[in-house]
Amino acid sequence: MKEYSQLLSEKTQGLKPSGIRKFFDMLGGMDDVVALTVGQPDFVTPWHIREAGIESLERGKTYYTSNSGLPEMREEISRYLNRRFSLTYDPDDEIIVTVGGSEAIDIAMRAILNPGDEVIIPTPCFVCYEPLARMADGVPVTVVTEEKDSFKLTPEKLRAAITPKTKLLVMPFPNNPTGAIMKREELEEIAAILRDTDIMVLSDEIYAEMTYGGGRHVSIASLEGMRERTVVVNGFSKAYAMTGWRMGYTAAPAPITKQMLKLHQFAIMCAPTTSQFAAVEALRNGDPDIERMTGEYDMRRRFLTDGLRKLSIPCFEPEGAFYVFPKVGAFGMTSEVFCERLLREARVAIVPGTAFGDCGEGFARISYAYSLKHLEQALHRIGQFTETLRKGH
Repeated sequence: MKEYSQLLSEKTQGLKPSGIRKFFDMLGGMDDVVALTVGQPDFVTPWHIREAGIESLERGKTYYTSNSGLPEMREEISRYLNRRFSLTYDPDDEIIVTVGGSEAIDIAMRAILNPGDEVIIPTPCFVCYEPLARMADGVPVTVVTEEKDSFKLTPEKLRAAITPKTKLLVMPFPNNPTGAIMKREELEEIAAILRDTDIMVLSDEIYAEMTYGGGRHVSIASLEGMRERTVVVNGFSKAYAMTGWRMGYTAAPAPITKQMLKLHQFAIMCAPTTSQFAAVEALRNGDPDIERMTGEYDMRRRFLTDGLRKLSIPCFEPEGAFYVFPKVGAFGMTSEVFCERLLREARVAIVPGTAFGDCGEGFARISYAYSLKHLEQALHRIGQFTETLRKGH
């Protein structure tokens, strides 16, 4: 038999493993580590949501649902999107319940892209967009967002990236890892460029409930002329602390949804039934949970950014999600070396900015989806470590 490298998919073998997981896996066997690597809420799923899942099991509701999800689940998603973001989608043929937001992104790209189609991806960004675009035979085109622009996608950079082969624009806002958001007036500038084209939009809004400073998230799909070209992706992992339940969804015009549903039904059949019943309860009665947890994240955000600045580590003011993206390039080493040394010498785990694209060099991502106690301990250790670096030890 040939070597596995000759037998397995060249496309798959060409994908790089997640840089986030690399640092998470390095923790194995290490003790006394303050880990701020993974974007997972430290809150337990609220009891009333867990109880709904338990009750569904006790009542024997362990069957397949329809491919697109429980009817009541899709109805509640439709109500939620309208209530929170002024979006209107038909629960019968415009919503699919998926296994997390990642599956939603995957089926959206595979339903839209033909071989050679270009996908514009603002970076730094979450690790999945470029690999999933490649797996769908698309060609990723990265557009570097900059701190001087508050890590937003600017109209000038979008125009410069568009070619006759451009098929899809990814809008990853609120952004992981930078915490950047796009306000209505900024989205209007992007929409004005797209309206005269056939370019479609994948709007990843998994952090939509986590915006700070008083302004609500605005979906690009809510703007004039954008709904018909946009696939909205969202889920339950962040807003409701339901990472392990693996609940996500797509909301898109019926012709797009019809094609995504084919991919979903052949690969997945349906999202987990127990999780769907829990998610129905989250949508119906979870708004207070969102407000409580988002308030906690805001407090942690301010604590962490203030703490880093007191350590003379420059830090962009994040306005969404639950990450900060401080500059670590002044210490005379790459982001990866900085993070490796921080882990080995100070027992603090964070993620190098290069995990989110080459343009992340000089930065690191710190998640504040952790307790204030963890953040306080991490800041203390980071302060000791950076002071040692400044003294040249």
